[in-house]
Amino acid sequence: MWYKVINLLMAYGLWLTAYSNNFMNYIIFYKPYGVLSQFTPAHGHKSLSDFGFPKGVYAAGRLDADSEGLLFLTDDGIFQSRIAEPKHKTPKIYLAQVERIITPEALEQLSKGLVLNDGPTLPCKATAVPEPSLPPRTPPIRFRKTVPTSWVEIELKEGRNRQVRRMLACVGFPVLRLARRAIGTLTLDGLTPGQWRELTPAEIKNLYN
Repeated sequence: MWYKVINLLMAYGLWLTAYSNNFMNYIIFYKPYGVLSQFTPAHGHKSLSDFGFPKGVYAAGRLDADSEGLLFLTDDGIFQSRIAEPKHKTPKIYLAQVERIITPEALEQLSKGLVLNDGPTLPCKATAVPEPSLPPRTPPIRFRKTVPTSWVEIELKEGRNRQVRRMLACVGFPVLRLARRAIGTLTLDGLTPGQWRELTPAEIKNLYN
């Protein structure tokens, strides 16, 4: 019953009042390479506790330590569910640098869906793109003079463990670098690795629409 009440309040925009009074935190973060998507350090990696976030927030979804890019944090459990759970189908866009030049055949396979060891993937958008203007990674990717690289943009509406890496490996193009560029309408624009900011009320409303 209380879920219906909360949904009704959201429909009337009262959640914006809660936001403006700082009852909840809604944050986007440019997670650097090598940082865990949790607040407890492990295996020599930095964690989210190193970046000065407000108390009580946690990551909606995750990025592996060897991936970088957009991570959403909040202390709003319902909003966290909307971002993280596949049933809501919030699109997430990834940029992947792969070994060799990606082929049209591989892009078609990715787009139609693949069968991985944990079952078939949903159809997705997969496009070859020019090298994006991402900040240099530390440490840099391994470089081999005899093996060219290319970039692929993939838009998913599901989020399994290391899914983009496994999909690209399945079609024969191992990932060298992986960055999440967008979650829904939110992007990395204006952020550099290690930076974060609060969302505006308009950005939160767009994510609910």
